[in-house]
Amino acid sequence: MTHDDTADRNDTPGSPAERKDPSVESPAHAYPSDLARLVHSRWPEMQPETHLGWRLPEPSQLEEILSICYQASLLREEGRPVTFRVAFGAPDFFPAPAGPPAGLHRLVFRDSRPFDQHELRRLAPTAVFSRSLVGAIAEPVGARIWGVIHSGAQWLQSVRGGRETEQAIPPVLIVAVAGPGRVLVSAGTTTIAKLTHGTLVSRGIDVFQATWLEEFLAPIGGSNPAAQEGDRRALDSRALVDARFGAVLASHVLRRVLATVRSAQHGGMLIIVPEHRANEVLEDERNIRLKYAFLDEEPRQRIRTLTTAIMNELATMHPGEAVGWKEYERSDARQLVESDEALFEAAQLISDLTHVDGAVVMTTRLDVLGFGGEIAGDLPEVPRVTRARDLEGTARESVRTDRVGTRHRSAYRLCNVLRDALALVVSQDGGLRFVRWQDDAVTYWEQVATAPWEV
Repeated sequence: MTHDDTADRNDTPGSPAERKDPSVESPAHAYPSDLARLVHSRWPEMQPETHLGWRLPEPSQLEEILSICYQASLLREEGRPVTFRVAFGAPDFFPAPAGPPAGLHRLVFRDSRPFDQHELRRLAPTAVFSRSLVGAIAEPVGARIWGVIHSGAQWLQSVRGGRETEQAIPPVLIVAVAGPGRVLVSAGTTTIAKLTHGTLVSRGIDVFQATWLEEFLAPIGGSNPAAQEGDRRALDSRALVDARFGAVLASHVLRRVLATVRSAQHGGMLIIVPEHRANEVLEDERNIRLKYAFLDEEPRQRIRTLTTAIMNELATMHPGEAVGWKEYERSDARQLVESDEALFEAAQLISDLTHVDGAVVMTTRLDVLGFGGEIAGDLPEVPRVTRARDLEGTARESVRTDRVGTRHRSAYRLCNVLRDALALVVSQDGGLRFVRWQDDAVTYWEQVATAPWEV
């Protein structure tokens, strides 16, 4: 969340479409004590019946733990921001023989260490945010650090876009510090609450799960170059693949792109337009001027090609069966693994294109039209937009646009004119907004971290 969002909440809501949901955010600046109270209130609903028996620390101790993590987030280690993840649970919760990729490799210190901000600062370079956690336990006499837990980076895959892994994550308290003042608390992999820039968020919103986004990306599932080449077998086989598969895979590709941009913290923008607008964008520069446009050939359509290859291979492997995302996740077939890796590389390329000033422009089939896109400065200003409070944008609030940066305002202006386009805006602090025309107004969704390792 950004500071301008907190300020916008001082506006008085008007129509039902602009009403506020008080369970999503606190009304003013929040601090670790507020986060601790919220975690305690929500913890019971996070516990399955088969919970390991680990109890949440008492309110006063939890507040102290979160305050220490918050203070550590404000420190620097050799000039670098301090980032880390802490898992609270006895070493026995992490079996000694286990290790990546299926388990967690825990190493126990001979002598435990005090749980304070300076110890966390010293351990942060060793317990790298994306690959390891600090192991700690909250005892009645105070919290202590007992060791480190190595996870490897594979368990990031599903959050950053890709097939699920089977790595077991115990449902213990996990506190993740992703930057100054950015603290996220979860029960295992389930987000409980997040404190960032003085704003308290009480539940995660994963926009990638929205129905409207799946419908927007549906065209990629309808592409079939093999059929165009007369491969009747591929066409017949592909018909058995779940119609939603292409859109789901496309959303994972986008998640990979955006996660990479967010982690690099340089900001960027993706603009996705319907397929039929491709020529308009390239030839008519009234709305977007592309400095680096690509030729219309297969490499521009590489993500579409790989998606079709994956769908055809899936169907060929399961003749006469209905197959979809679950079968794709479970398969270790060499061709599917190679295609998945190729998609990852394509996503990496797109994220690299955002390093150049301007937007990367794609179609709903994820064809890359070009990069360095400049949104025309003479488009009408949009003084107010609506902020979605749920996945489908049925609950919204009106907010002003004069407190955000140029990148966000240009996205609002574009979506006000191209009402079938989608803009994805990443700020330098890692914030992510989805912007589109919704019903009667430019609307944006704020992507909230949905797991303790999402940056």
